[in-house]
Amino acid sequence: MEETFAGERDGIIYSRYSNPNTTELITKICAMEGAEAGFATATGMAACYAGIAPFVQQGDHILASRAVFGSTHRILTQIMKTRGITYTYVDPQNIDTWGESVRENTKMIVLETPSNPGLALIDLEKAGRLAEKHKLILHVDNCFATPYLQRPIDYGAHLVSHSGTKWMDGQGRVLGGLIVGKEELIDEVITFCRHTGPAMSPFNAWVISKSLETLAVRMDRHCENALQVAEFLEKQDEVLHVFYPHLPSHPQYDLAKQQMKKGGGIVTFVLKGGAVAAKTFLNRIKMCSLSSNLGDTRTIVTHPSSTTHSKLSESERQSVGIVQGMVRISCGLEHIEDILADLKGAL
Repeated sequence: MEETFAGERDGIIYSRYSNPNTTELITKICAMEGAEAGFATATGMAACYAGIAPFVQQGDHILASRAVFGSTHRILTQIMKTRGITYTYVDPQNIDTWGESVRENTKMIVLETPSNPGLALIDLEKAGRLAEKHKLILHVDNCFATPYLQRPIDYGAHLVSHSGTKWMDGQGRVLGGLIVGKEELIDEVITFCRHTGPAMSPFNAWVISKSLETLAVRMDRHCENALQVAEFLEKQDEVLHVFYPHLPSHPQYDLAKQQMKKGGGIVTFVLKGGAVAAKTFLNRIKMCSLSSNLGDTRTIVTHPSSTTHSKLSESERQSVGIVQGMVRISCGLEHIEDILADLKGAL
């Protein structure tokens, strides 16, 4: 026991540190992402924070894509501010200009691709080269794509985070997060998490680990349904814009085809009638679920401006294309004709 606590012998000490279920899950995710090591957290946001906090201190600077999740935005703009850590937002679709924002005290790059909810893509190969050039840690939120569709480490990412609550569980049952990457960095993550306590429960680890056995099958169906939903919405008079990575009209379609095996399960669209039309649409939905979650077996529709990204100011939302008429659809596993019928009725 003394040797185990001293780190001289491998073994199970305490479930906040490790347990057989989380170890199994981490091993699977590392294999899928091509990572050296990892840690399982209680939620996806815990994984995101654990992949940032140990690597910055007072006076440091973070370079971040402007198109990040609402809670990630709060971490960068508020929580890090109290620690004396600054940030600069950069345009996710103009990565060639990011180098201009790198400072002497910049320590890491934080990004997600595709972004939530606007589905903006970031060129991972260019991000990897930028990180290497300036000796920065590259942290990629890979939640929307999953390692089945995209592997950021192949392009130079040092840390990859996931919300296991979403596609990995895939059935809206448990909360969980994963952070994987280079072993020397994960060692710092593990130290941080062991003593601050955001560990995943053994039961949730077992559920998500079991769910990974069907991830590929489920993602194939999610992607197939999403593409058909995107193609349907693009033909509707009430719709102003449709965003889906593997839709030819997506402004970054070529990049999406290059770094994503398929387009993912999320479709975002903008209604011509703005907020009133969006809320009317949601109120008319019958079969699909109304929730801020995503990645479930069920199709879920969400109004980002009033839910997931409501903590951003209107100007902050506008800067990343989150307009009042935007609706996000997480396409489920139902029969496509049933999904389309519900969307058509709501429109």
